[in-house]
Amino acid sequence: MAKVTTIIDIGSNSMRMVVLEKSSRFSFNLINETKSRVKISEGCYENSGNLQEAPMQRAFNSLQSFLNISKALKSRKIICVATSALRDAPNSKLFTNKVKNELGLNIRIIDGPKEAYYGGVAALNLIHGQEFVTVDIGGGSTEFAFIKDGQIVDCISLDVGTVRLNELFFSKGDLVGARNYILEKLEEVKNCGLSIPNTVVGIGGSIRALSKIIMKKTEYPLDILHGFSYIVDLNSYIFDDILRAKNNNSLKYIGVKKDRYDTIKEGTFIFKTILEELKTTRVITSGVGVREGVYLTDILRTNNCKFPANYNVSVRSLLDRFQVCPKQSAYLGNNARQIFEALKPLHNLDDKYKTLLVIASKLHSIGTTLNFYKSNDNTFDFILNGLNYDFLHSSRVTVAHMIKFSKKRLPKKEDLQKYSKLLPCFETMQWLSFMISLNLTINQDMSSPKVTYKLKNDRLKLSLERPIYLVESEVKKIQTPKGVKVKVVS
Repeated sequence: MAKVTTIIDIGSNSMRMVVLEKSSRFSFNLINETKSRVKISEGCYENSGNLQEAPMQRAFNSLQSFLNISKALKSRKIICVATSALRDAPNSKLFTNKVKNELGLNIRIIDGPKEAYYGGVAALNLIHGQEFVTVDIGGGSTEFAFIKDGQIVDCISLDVGTVRLNELFFSKGDLVGARNYILEKLEEVKNCGLSIPNTVVGIGGSIRALSKIIMKKTEYPLDILHGFSYIVDLNSYIFDDILRAKNNNSLKYIGVKKDRYDTIKEGTFIFKTILEELKTTRVITSGVGVREGVYLTDILRTNNCKFPANYNVSVRSLLDRFQVCPKQSAYLGNNARQIFEALKPLHNLDDKYKTLLVIASKLHSIGTTLNFYKSNDNTFDFILNGLNYDFLHSSRVTVAHMIKFSKKRLPKKEDLQKYSKLLPCFETMQWLSFMISLNLTINQDMSSPKVTYKLKNDRLKLSLERPIYLVESEVKKIQTPKGVKVKVVS
């Protein structure tokens, strides 16, 4: 696999590109993302599916720019896939041949189930969850991938999309016809022989636009779309507001961005109908889709298209990019586990917090690269935005706060107020802050000392293999949760 790879996805409405850079065997990070709303399928559904000249030229021109970006970023591999509009078009070879002859780019037209599969691979690896169904609404089609017990068990594609419905029904004011059309197509999903999960992972521009509006309406504290989840019943009124909007000014008032005016009603109509028919209770928003699925299928081709167990690509990527010492990282991770287990009779925390404590301990130093004197604050900001994949929002916020309060002082309630909706209770955060502070203090001289822990009542004794004055003096300064005492013995 090339170090820098470009993935281009030609959809019916938008053409998108990601450029991804490998940092180790399975680890990567995004270095460019570009979108162009070329609407290559514009006018095709009312012309026997044939691509029209003007949209094809827009797509061709955008591809030229995409390739310029790819070249400038020294990409050594380009994979270009096309979905509904080109696979439906009888004259698609006119476009693909022109691109190949003039730009030297091969376009691979993928079928519907393969498109669904790529979305499923992306969600399976980069969204936190084991059982859900992906719903990817595009301009010409909607794809579904069923994930059960961490495996893709079925992939379905329906000819239901925003551009298709606009040209066939919405432009004629036939909403009844549009709904009946969707319901008829959905029978294939409902009768697929699988139990339908109550959680949908939503992929595609329309679904992301809806999530952005919900985040704003609910004053959600974290400005991160990927991994944002919401309860359908509590937010269905927003769907209704969009569908009732009389004009673009009404859409603007609701919070719809200008570039979504022409497709948001169709997208909302499709998604609302799907959620109702599948009896969905919860939606998780995905910032990844076909492009990332194509990439992951490539780099994980010898691993059943799935990351190894307990592997987190976001954590690995940050460790790689900030060149964190592997020995120090491993020591801090192992020591974090020992401290958590030793104090478990007192804190009684779920083991999920042990995992987060280990991650925070490994990543705590990345902010020193940006500014040593503000390292904790820098790491806090970076973690909120840098743990992109396979993390619940609550998890990334908890890790960020652990690191921020890892210098002996416990957080106060006012310190946690801004993100209180996403954080565990105050007492839990105090325990986590104390444990990471203790962990980092024990390794303050970076000698990775061997330590044994003994808890008796509310007293934790630390036995060091050799005296370390720096550790002994600094441990005394750590603020502890109420009633806990720590003593170093040599």
